[in-house]
Amino acid sequence: MIRFLTDEDFNSKILAGIRRRLPDLDIVRVQDVGLRTLPDQLVLEFAATDNRLVLTHDVTTMRRHALARVDAGKPMPGVFEISQSLPIGQAIDAVVFIVECGRDDEWNGLIENLPL
Repeated sequence: MIRFLTDEDFNSKILAGIRRRLPDLDIVRVQDVGLRTLPDQLVLEFAATDNRLVLTHDVTTMRRHALARVDAGKPMPGVFEISQSLPIGQAIDAVVFIVECGRDDEWNGLIENLPL
C-alpha cells in the first residue's frame, strides 16, 4: 500500500483534496510526526525508515538531498515534486493517479515531477 509524507510547506488545500478523494490513504505531514523545521536529510531518513513517498514543492534542496541518498546507496522510497504553480485540482488528480495506478515499491530511488 502506498503511504505518503508531505513536506513542511506542502499546500494544505492539496492535502485536504487528496484526503477527501482518498479518505483511507495513509498520508501524514512532517508536522504530525515531529519533523517540523528539521532538515530535508532527516525528513528523507524518516520517509525511508517508514516506507513513505515524499510529496514536496521544494524542487531544489529536497531533490539535492534525495539524489545524495541514492548516490550513497541509502534507501529512498521516492519523491514527488509538485510545482506550486500547478492548479490544485491537477495536483490532487496526479497524486490520486499514483495511488490508484501505482505500487509503493516502483518509485524506489526516483524523483518525479507531477503530473507524470
